[in-house]
Amino acid sequence: MKREVLAHAGNRWSLGIVHLLGVAGTLRHAELARRLDGVTQRMLTRSLRQLERDGLIIRHDYGEVPPRVDYTLTPLGKGLLVGMMPLWRWIVDNAPAFRTARDRFDNERNSTFVEPRDGLN
Repeated sequence: MKREVLAHAGNRWSLGIVHLLGVAGTLRHAELARRLDGVTQRMLTRSLRQLERDGLIIRHDYGEVPPRVDYTLTPLGKGLLVGMMPLWRWIVDNAPAFRTARDRFDNERNSTFVEPRDGLN
């Protein structure tokens, strides 16, 4: 169970949703989609359902036509947000070092790569 929750809570979209709801408060599905650059409709829906299943968000369906549904963090979701903030801060603070290390690795790898000979030359 811990692994399932950790795997879900650690995915890109779930953390983005938790962060948005923590910063902006209650949001509708369409607003979440607009603010999460690159998320597909399917992935957003799946992530929201899993977050609701895990008790991190509450889905409120007003039963109206056209449908009106919004999402809010639960106390458990707020706890996740508080817990993940130090990790996000560390990632933001160290992003340049990650970029430098990746560039160095890629450059070293490309400079030592030798094209295989096919025996035709």
